[in-house]
Amino acid sequence: MKFPEGFLWGGATAANQYEGGWNEGGKGWSVSDCAKAHFDTDVTNFSAHNEITSEEIQYAMEHPEDMVNYPKRHGSDFYHHYKEDIALMAEMGFKVFRMSIAWSRIYLNGDDLEPNEEGLQFYDNVFDECKKYGIEPLVTMSHYEPPLNLVLKYNCWYNRKTIDFFCKFVETICTRYKDKVKYWLTFNEVDSMIRHPYTTGGLIRDRFKDKNFEEVIFQSMHHQFVASALATKICHEIIPGSQVGCMLTKLTYYPYSCRPEDVLEMQQKMRSIYCYSDTQVFGEYPAYLLARFKNHGLNIVMEEKDLEIMKKYPVDFISFSYYMSSCVAKNTEGLDTTEGNTVTAIKNPYLPSSEWGWQIDPIGLRISLVDLYDRYRKPLFIVENGLGAKEELVPDGKGSYTVNDDYHIDYYKAHFKAMYDAIHEDGVELLGYTSWACIDLVSESTKQMSKRYGFVYVDADDYGKGTYNRYKKKSFYWYKHVIETNGECLFE
Repeated sequence: MKFPEGFLWGGATAANQYEGGWNEGGKGWSVSDCAKAHFDTDVTNFSAHNEITSEEIQYAMEHPEDMVNYPKRHGSDFYHHYKEDIALMAEMGFKVFRMSIAWSRIYLNGDDLEPNEEGLQFYDNVFDECKKYGIEPLVTMSHYEPPLNLVLKYNCWYNRKTIDFFCKFVETICTRYKDKVKYWLTFNEVDSMIRHPYTTGGLIRDRFKDKNFEEVIFQSMHHQFVASALATKICHEIIPGSQVGCMLTKLTYYPYSCRPEDVLEMQQKMRSIYCYSDTQVFGEYPAYLLARFKNHGLNIVMEEKDLEIMKKYPVDFISFSYYMSSCVAKNTEGLDTTEGNTVTAIKNPYLPSSEWGWQIDPIGLRISLVDLYDRYRKPLFIVENGLGAKEELVPDGKGSYTVNDDYHIDYYKAHFKAMYDAIHEDGVELLGYTSWACIDLVSESTKQMSKRYGFVYVDADDYGKGTYNRYKKKSFYWYKHVIETNGECLFE
């Protein structure tokens, strides 16, 4: 009763939420450096603050010293703690570490002629530290951090020029790290541009007042699809044997009832999630997405060879985030709603919820794995999964501190068993698993440090105050045992 030989256990982070050092080492501004925390709003309501205005960006740039209202600027300070953090990952026995490269640390403005050597050297140091412990990096090329200059000067991914800027960035990092990184992801949660267009696509609604914003989003998506295919091509040519994956938000929906109207609503909702990975895996737009373009009057401009490029260079594997499931119904009147991973949906009365309203559903992970594998017949990789919770340090009896996070252990144990069943009972090919986030960081949806996911506690609060010291939680030792037994201890 073990996971397959060579299964890649590990953890995941993102530079914009974890790295810090936002204005050190020659790094330029990214969109995330202007992502403001909203302490005065309902933190469970992501949709209340998932966009940003030009005025808000201007204000953020005029206050570079503000680390309180812009918590992603400090993150968990991995920039100065990377050796300590990677050593902690090694102590847990990590086989893989999912991370991202901050584009604006390599090309400060995105359109620079030459890369920033100090930024390149930082990631050299990180990858060398991983290699020292035998940890395989899994690197996301773009994870919610386009250079801000591309937004202000070009309207970022809406402008076709961004494809060339991105490809130059990809060629630079693939060439530099060709002997250090084998596994790559192109765009984090590529589907998320429809839900938060600023962080994913660098799109600011007030800059497109004379345009259909839905069309703007899908035009930008098209440019990302072409860029992803070209990135796959570049990576394969520079790094023989490399593997390039897509990454989607696996939002799993159930019909609230067996009424055919609710079942149809669920099917349509799932199509709205799959259309992005369908395009990257099959290398062509699905008929239902083309129908949406036509029915909504969306004119997506494509150059002559775009579809040929997309078809020729699809991804090698599918990675995804899974945190929860939700329900949908044709008529939502009178039904309770709950928050989730950048969405609001109908509450499932059969599932418990986290402090932030995210419903906990390990069986939904098995369902998701089966659905994805049956659909694509390509290897899968779970690159985000976890539970955010408020926590308190307590003495560990050994002169230090810990967190008794049994809720994390219970959550992971149930989800790992669901993974095991999907592999052994359903025949799913699952390459590995990286928890979100292995070390506490700034949450994306609410910009909070107090929403803690990690096996390691970082002593910093929502306002950036604290020592930033690291403390091992109870789950740290539990996960270490899971990895060293390759999951066998789950069945003891």
